[in-house]
Amino acid sequence: MSVRSFLDLSDAGGEAVAAMINDAIDRKQARASAPKGQLDDDAPLAGRVLAMIFEKSSTRTRVSFDIAMRQLGGSAMVMESGSMQLGRGETIADTARVLSRMVDAIMIRTGDHAKIEELARHATVPVINGLTDRSHPCQIVADLLTIVERGRSLPGLEVAWFGDGNNVLQSFIEAAGLMKFNVRYAVPVGYEPEMSIVEQARVNGAKVTLYRDAHEAANGADIIVTDTWVSMGQIEAAEKLAVMRPYQVNDALMTKAKSDALFLHCLPAHVGDEVSESVFEGPNSAVWDEAENRIHAQKSVLRWAFGQI
Repeated sequence: MSVRSFLDLSDAGGEAVAAMINDAIDRKQARASAPKGQLDDDAPLAGRVLAMIFEKSSTRTRVSFDIAMRQLGGSAMVMESGSMQLGRGETIADTARVLSRMVDAIMIRTGDHAKIEELARHATVPVINGLTDRSHPCQIVADLLTIVERGRSLPGLEVAWFGDGNNVLQSFIEAAGLMKFNVRYAVPVGYEPEMSIVEQARVNGAKVTLYRDAHEAANGADIIVTDTWVSMGQIEAAEKLAVMRPYQVNDALMTKAKSDALFLHCLPAHVGDEVSESVFEGPNSAVWDEAENRIHAQKSVLRWAFGQI
């Protein structure tokens, strides 16, 4: 069997992503009352080791992959780029070849998407995208899991995004093409997602629509999503915050969506900027389920990468 890497959602495809979601729901329910560190009964990754490389700060990705491996019976090691030879000039290719001899899979959280593509080219074990500037596929598996868990069917769903056309939006758009739902994105001029990603989703059957008016984008939406306006590593610019202000998710915007619309945010949030406190802490918010579901989503991504799904 060839090596399965998960750099973007399309590496798995729609059927596999659906299978991951179903697997995550089943495994989550099966251990509902168990302590977080208790192994799953079948321990399907017993003996497996995951190397986790962090070139960017992390809370949810770091903890969720670690706990996911523990629950699946395996183990994980954290490798900060600054303390690796990678941070002192060793090539990505050499790092990939060495780690492939020592661990069973590699997860990396980095900036340039080309770096993870090169890592995967030279690795002989699965490589998983923990975040790049281009995409954040593991986050979207958790988001889709949260949506399905709340009783929503993905085909035909209307997802509305507000603010910055970043990596999370781009993975949502990719997911729309694979899972047959639609995305409206309301962003200021100059902050649009990559058109190649939009066009591919449209080719795959999704309706992906750009709006400049936030309330128009929210009208009748099933899911409302935003993210921090200042991404990791960016210098907080007053100019950017000013142009983003009309795209804040607040009570006025939520009234345009369906009354039972879910609010999602991948966290960390800057409450008062991209989202009001009343929405973030309100009855439509699913952010804490979404955060917890990173564990269950990572477990299914890992099982897919090892050929178990």
